[in-house]
Amino acid sequence: MSAEIINEITEVLNEVKGKVVISTSGTVRVLSKDANELIDRIKDLVIKLAVGDDEVNEALEWIRLFKESLNELIRSLGIKGVTLSKEVKSFIEDPRNHLRKKLFIYTHDLIRGSKRLSDYLRTSCAAVRTSLRTNKRTLYQYWVLLTILAILSRDYGARMVYPEHGFMSLDRSGKQRSGTIPPNTIIELPTRGLLSIFLEAPRPVSWEDSSDLRKYWRLYTALRPDIMVYGGNVTNILNVSLNPPILKPDVIIECKELSDWYLRSRDVKGPFAKPLTAEEWRNKWIRGLWSGLSEVLGVRVSDVNEVIKERRGVRLKEYQVVALYRRVYKPKRMYLISRTRVPSDVTKYLSNEGIEVIDGVGFSGGSLKEVASELVKYARGYVPRVIRVDDELMELIKESAKVMNVVLSNDLSITVKDILRKLLSNH
Repeated sequence: MSAEIINEITEVLNEVKGKVVISTSGTVRVLSKDANELIDRIKDLVIKLAVGDDEVNEALEWIRLFKESLNELIRSLGIKGVTLSKEVKSFIEDPRNHLRKKLFIYTHDLIRGSKRLSDYLRTSCAAVRTSLRTNKRTLYQYWVLLTILAILSRDYGARMVYPEHGFMSLDRSGKQRSGTIPPNTIIELPTRGLLSIFLEAPRPVSWEDSSDLRKYWRLYTALRPDIMVYGGNVTNILNVSLNPPILKPDVIIECKELSDWYLRSRDVKGPFAKPLTAEEWRNKWIRGLWSGLSEVLGVRVSDVNEVIKERRGVRLKEYQVVALYRRVYKPKRMYLISRTRVPSDVTKYLSNEGIEVIDGVGFSGGSLKEVASELVKYARGYVPRVIRVDDELMELIKESAKVMNVVLSNDLSITVKDILRKLLSNH
């Protein structure tokens, strides 16, 4: 099948080259409408080669389930909606078209002849796989969070108190420019308290010079759990005097959407990376920019000496990274939510590390009730609501108490409760 797809890409590419004009500067000018359709055909074939139609169809199903959970949350929590990153929003609207966008520059380079077909397929397929995998991971993470919040609302009367504008924020774009790390949302559980929720929060904040960078450097290498939950009204978890510079969470929830996540490994630098000065940072940034522009400008990239020799990270299995989250942040409770079943040896390892594994969850909200009920225990900082009682309302309360044969108490809340109870009992 792969050979057939590659042959078809070659045929379509030859057809496209007869319908475009390439200037001396390398600009591609499309001569006909069907040329654009052929270019999209190349992209679709790359998507099919990289992940197959089944993977895209599965993504469509996940999007449907995410939207269901979102609609349920909006109904139960009474919010106006959620804000998403540009990346996720584009993926949800049309995953296939989103993947096509990832191939724009690569395909342009292929058509103008600056990239060989073999190189094009290698880089393009990698881009497609990475984008699809990243967005599906995000979708599952969102689904877990929204489902837990819906349970808290339905079973415990939770309501959102932050953001005040009524839209729950699921992205962190621009949230940390002020030099703080604010929550994505804060919910209130009546008579219990508040829960402040942070989604992939430990990440860099704004800085200006070397002294700032040294202070905030650990945020660049901080481990980033999926969901961190704090009891109370927590509006900023950044504390540079700590290592890592993040307040200790009450609960961490880590989500795993892949069926073989526990077999995968990744490099973790964390505390092993040596800080850079602002000047070294700028040098590295310029080197990357220069490398990216060199081909377009038609100049040779000069060899640039490494400004700093960074220590290598440690390669860990994914389940070991999860354990590292607990060791570093020391939450009171930590959950791992796995869409599929987890082997008993991995579950035992995580359990020995103090991590509770809830596996085989799929997209079943009932599996997350245990997590929701546990979060309730950490709610704190409840502040009774204050209702302004003017003269007119006071008179209405007195008249209602007389009609309902309720004794007027010095504690006005007791009187109102008694009136309402009698009113409800009569109906």
